[in-house]
Amino acid sequence: MRFYKFSKGFTLIEILLVVAAIAILASIVIIAINPTKQLGDTRNATRRVDVKTIIDAVYQYSIDNNGGIPATITALQVNTPFEICRTGIANCQNFNMIDLSVLTLNEKYLTSLPIDPSSPGVANGTGYRVLRTANSRVTVSAPNAEQGATISVTR
Repeated sequence: MRFYKFSKGFTLIEILLVVAAIAILASIVIIAINPTKQLGDTRNATRRVDVKTIIDAVYQYSIDNNGGIPATITALQVNTPFEICRTGIANCQNFNMIDLSVLTLNEKYLTSLPIDPSSPGVANGTGYRVLRTANSRVTVSAPNAEQGATISVTR
């Protein structure tokens, strides 16, 4: 009578084939999901909300002040964008930024000015810009928009 020794386990070829199949499936899933694009879209969505929030606060301020926009905006050079200074920063003009703290005063229009998701480390600015046109229309924009997006609102 002969006894055959059968080994239990997988061969090297079987293991390599399974690993290769898993790698191919994982790469297909990563390409389909594209996390870089998804994260960029998320940050752009935040920027759109922030820009609309700022312009709505300026608009509400003008309604409460008989059509007058904040004095710091009326003092801007026409068609020249200026970065908005963060809440609580003194002497914004020293940094060549616009002070919109009147919107956060007593938290009447905003509790604080929103900050661009790509700019949390910037010391004094929000990452958003404001400009005044020749006929006193106000535009708020997000110059750090990703994936070629243009994010701005004019009122």
